[in-house]
This record gives sequence, C-alpha cells and structure tokens, in this order.
Amino acid sequence: MTFDPEQLIGTQQTDLPINYSDKDTILYALSIGLSRDAQNTRELAYTYEGGGLMTLPTLATTLIPDMFPADLGWDFDRVLHCEQRLSIYRPLPTAAEIKVDKRIAAIHDLGKSRGAMLYFEADGRLAADDTALFSSGSTILARGDGGFGGFRGQAPKPHRVPSREPDMSCQLKTSASQALLYRLNGDYNPLHADPRVAARAGYKRPILHGLCTYGVACHAILKTVLDYDYTFIAGFDARFSSPVLPGDTIATEIWQDGNVVSFECRVVERNVTVLKAGRCLLRG
Repeated sequence: MTFDPEQLIGTQQTDLPINYSDKDTILYALSIGLSRDAQNTRELAYTYEGGGLMTLPTLATTLIPDMFPADLGWDFDRVLHCEQRLSIYRPLPTAAEIKVDKRIAAIHDLGKSRGAMLYFEADGRLAADDTALFSSGSTILARGDGGFGGFRGQAPKPHRVPSREPDMSCQLKTSASQALLYRLNGDYNPLHADPRVAARAGYKRPILHGLCTYGVACHAILKTVLDYDYTFIAGFDARFSSPVLPGDTIATEIWQDGNVVSFECRVVERNVTVLKAGRCLLRG
C-alpha cells in the first residue's frame, strides 16, 4: 500500500465498540505517575477503588482504537505526533461501554523535504444512550510522505501562553520504566520499549510516549491548580516539541487567567521544552 492522500482524506470508521474497566482507569493513573507517594490520599482516589474511584480526563486519549494506524501506506517509523487536543463534555465514568467514531479530517502537503500533516479526529459516546463524552483531535507529521502536490493548508494557530513569569510550577519525576508501563494502555510502538528500534529512529534509548507526557502535564495541573478535582477540566490541548526520556523530571509551568490555564513543560535535567502552547479549559 502506498500513501494516497486522496483516498485517505475523509476516511472514517463509526460505532467502534470499546469497553474499559476500573482496572484500565487505575492502570492509566499509575502509568502517568500517580501514587508514587503511597500516603497521598488525594492521588489514591485515582488508583484505588476502595474509596470511590475517580477518572483522569486524559484517559480519553487511550480509548480511541488504533489511534494512528500503521497501515496507511505512510513511512510509520518517521511519523511524529505534533499536537493533541481534547474536549471533555462530562466527567468520564470509571468504567463504561462506549462507541467511538474516528476520521482523517484533512491532509496537508508540506513539500517533499518536510512531509505531510495529517489531522485525525475522534468522538466518544456512551453506548447505552449516545451521551457525548469527549472529542479528540490529533495532528501528525508524516516526515517521509510529502511532495504529492496536494493542498498545503494552514495549521491551526497555537494557544499563546502569557509573557509574564509563571504563576506557579510543578515538578514531577518520571520513572526509568514509565514507558514500559504506559504502553500497556494500548500504544505498543516499539520505539518506546526496544533500544534497537529507538536507535534506528535516531534516539540513544527508548523515549516516553508523547501522550504520557501530556498526561503528566494534566497530573501537574490537577495537583497544583485543582486540588485533584478532575470534574473542572473541560478541555486539554498541547503541542509536542521534544521527546522525554524515561527518568527525566518534567517541570510544568502554569499561568491561570479565569477559566483558562496555560502551561508549558520542560525537562529539568536538560532545560529542554517538551510541551508548548498548553491550554487547560476549566468549567465555569
């Protein structure tokens, strides 16, 4: 199969059935670093079912089946996840049967040397009554698949974080095995596990999933701004700018202006920004 933008554009799948359980909800929370301190009862509410389990909003990104298929005809080893957007219409249940619709909304040609930009969208709803739960948008750069002469398009304008000093910050250290744990949420790309695959992609060792870093940022905002109350989060967007290595410390710098929380993340050990243009929208 070759990369055929005209055939792929508008490709969609509907009513994809997904069942997830309390176990999946707990696994996700553990995989982004909650409950490292076993005495922290606020975090335990996300990792232990005994006191009324709660669900992290960014769990939604793991509920989209085959989020970025390897069989689109693209050079999958050179695919980069550039941006993730998420709207949460109601707090996610801790366990549910849902249906997901997903589609390729647009493909923009950036030229042979730069690749192609693909825009994926997905919507999740309860299977029982079609209650809307979330919408997801993902921007993917296919570095090996540009130059087909298609519409170059224009990328959405990124959220602008304030120019003032951050109002607050939060440092969370990832573990050396965090990518191996996070992959159990369903993203089994060997880039995050196999040193040989990582080396072929140009990395010294396996890197952390971008969506794990995204989840760590959500953890930081829950902890620092929301006192662990997940029900406030209505949207969560960010751009990926550099990979994180398992074991890195992620510093999330935060600005709050009303119901908009802006954020950026950097790796402390290398002083490298890894998430940019972050925006967490709070319910009024």
